[in-house]
Amino acid sequence: MLKKTASAATAAALPTIGSTLDASASAPLKLKGNIKHSVSRWCFGSIPLDEFAQACKNIGIESIELTGPSEWPTLAKYGLTSALGQADKWPDGTGLTSFFNNPRNHDKLVGLYEELIPQAKAAGVTNLICFSGNRNGLDDYQGILNCQKVLKRIMPTAEKNGVTLTMELLSSRHSHPDYQCDTVQWGAALCEAVGSERFKLLYDIFHMQSMHGDHIRNAQRYGQYISHYHTGGMPNRTEIDDRQEIYYPAIVKAIVATGYKGYIGQEFVPTPKDKEGMLASLKQGVLICDV
Repeated sequence: MLKKTASAATAAALPTIGSTLDASASAPLKLKGNIKHSVSRWCFGSIPLDEFAQACKNIGIESIELTGPSEWPTLAKYGLTSALGQADKWPDGTGLTSFFNNPRNHDKLVGLYEELIPQAKAAGVTNLICFSGNRNGLDDYQGILNCQKVLKRIMPTAEKNGVTLTMELLSSRHSHPDYQCDTVQWGAALCEAVGSERFKLLYDIFHMQSMHGDHIRNAQRYGQYISHYHTGGMPNRTEIDDRQEIYYPAIVKAIVATGYKGYIGQEFVPTPKDKEGMLASLKQGVLICDV
């Protein structure tokens, strides 16, 4: 009986999503305009970029993020930007687990951003992602000093070009074990140490739910250090609907109330695997955050 009831409930819910959130419609959604909407490319990587860009345009999304210089011309063709850009390829030996807190990578990363920042400016991309790297035995204070040292070398170029380096907050409890920039407090301390308006944080709500939650107060207390936000359903990073534990409308309202003028980036892995279902999930996420 329970199996039959659950199956019936699921069957009843899915057609509602599909029928009311037809992302193939040609007329763009009429959104409220209190927040700018973005989406992470990797979550929808199975959809060709041109098709995805057109669908995003129809939904009312203004940005496809975590894209690099080779993809930015395609976005521009559809009147889109990349709210959070990245390199097409990270230097050998660098990445999420080994980045700014590893002094051996400093020269390579300075070279990368010295080249990438002017490219971003030319394309109208104003935020570039970066990472702390894993602790690998570093205490938090030494990690801040190591990151500060290399970021001080990059900030003059970032400031000259009006491009912000945005360090992602990730969960070291689950998704990214040993990652150092794993709380908003550590990230804010690093922002203070760097002392530039061109270095800020990516507050990933999914990851910070895993670490400490308290998103509304964090937006209020630390909003000055945050240049971008990400969504994701908890605990499995699927849709941000009522099947997961985070209530996004209240969080986004609080973010807007702080005066934040940036983007909310949808970064969930859609449950449907067909293009129509994936785009319906994306449209649903945008509407949930369109407060």
